[in-house]
Amino acid sequence: MHNPMEQHPITPDWLQRQPELKTTIAKDNPNYWNADPQCLTTSSNIHTLNFGTGSSLYETSILPAIATADSEVILVTCFWARSRTLDALNNTLLQLSAKAIKTGKKIRIRICFSSLSIFQKLFHTTSLQGRTYAPSEWQRTLGLPPAEEMAGLDLEVKSIFIRPFSVMHPKFVVIDRKRVFLPSCNISWEDWFEGSVELSGPVVGQFVRFWKDFWASEREQYAGFIEGSRAEDDLVQNNSTSGTSASPSLPIHELHASVQSMFLPSPHHRNPRFALLPWRPCPPPPPTPLNTFILAALANAQHSIYIQTPNLTCPPVLSALLKALARGVNIEILTSERLMILEQLGTAGTTTKRCVKKLIKRHERLVAEYKARIRGDADPVLLESGELGRKQPGRLTVHYYRADPSGAGISGSAEPVQSHLKLTIVDGEVTVLGSGNMDRASWFTSQELGVAFFSKEFAAYVRSELDPMMVGRRKCVYDAR
Repeated sequence: MHNPMEQHPITPDWLQRQPELKTTIAKDNPNYWNADPQCLTTSSNIHTLNFGTGSSLYETSILPAIATADSEVILVTCFWARSRTLDALNNTLLQLSAKAIKTGKKIRIRICFSSLSIFQKLFHTTSLQGRTYAPSEWQRTLGLPPAEEMAGLDLEVKSIFIRPFSVMHPKFVVIDRKRVFLPSCNISWEDWFEGSVELSGPVVGQFVRFWKDFWASEREQYAGFIEGSRAEDDLVQNNSTSGTSASPSLPIHELHASVQSMFLPSPHHRNPRFALLPWRPCPPPPPTPLNTFILAALANAQHSIYIQTPNLTCPPVLSALLKALARGVNIEILTSERLMILEQLGTAGTTTKRCVKKLIKRHERLVAEYKARIRGDADPVLLESGELGRKQPGRLTVHYYRADPSGAGISGSAEPVQSHLKLTIVDGEVTVLGSGNMDRASWFTSQELGVAFFSKEFAAYVRSELDPMMVGRRKCVYDAR
């Protein structure tokens, strides 16, 4: 298997820059990749890719997989709310408990989340040890089954939130350390358009290490699960790093095997780094692996960029997109006109709609300046300064997501009223999926997590599955070269 560094210019740019940032990211938590950024290079076996609402993704793919667990389930999500998804998860936990009681071996369940309610966030401890919920709180506070009904489970539930804005935003589920699901949805009630990819192989070990470094208790981090079977822990660890699919419950098919990948964590930060004076430029975002990789991908794009994101309010992203357009790169964006407006104003001081309008105006100016240059009547100052590009600007297409007016739904589930998918595809060969939005909160304060896949075939497959579902669910705002 070739190293992904050898195949694409994005990774050398990103990896070469990381050693320069050691001092900047020294206080990040986690930051285990600081000494050796190449430890984030990996590979993935891609088994399934599904789209739908959050509840449908959990009910049709994630929960059936959880039900097959023999030793351990790690579930990390951002928002936790009483919902159809939680009800279905509760049923699965009860099934696992009954199975464990029959076999006489407890199944370890670790549930990690960040946001439960406004009250919870206002009064949450700021310690990175977080809050671990007592069994007596599981039903009343979290909506889980009573502790006595889950006697077969070694269950621990923890929340971490750092005031004022640092929400832990990743979402992933690791089963027996043999496979992992990377969904865009939370344990919540919203009927939003979501996506989920199922992976096995060495990439699973990346998720486990991230969880252990940030979420696991000190007992679990340093004792190696002494209370359980060491042989069992060695087995699941070996399965997660060897690339083999030892579990008979894994799907027998693979969409794509041994896809070169990059694990992209993004630690939280308390300082939102607002530019208090409106005429001051936005400061650069924290140089996390996810942030720097995305910026490198946009800067190295040669012909096309596709972005689907709930919100678009991050100034460095908007600037990178404008530069790509000036180089002649075609850009397609699908975002939301009105989603979490108050959150956008609080964390970015603006809205997606305003940012989209600015991007469109700047693209129109690029096109006008290019046409003026072709006619020979361009501004001499611009020509001399080099600000006027020599290439024809790329085509910019912007859509707002809208629910299908027919209310058709997806595969028998409810009609998604908003799009919550986080997806970036560059040049039809680099695909990034995960929790990160293209908004200021994700780039400056939230903890995020993504995976980049280096595969033309997988990028094409994603579009072939996604595009038909967007027919009738998008409203064109702008389409011009």
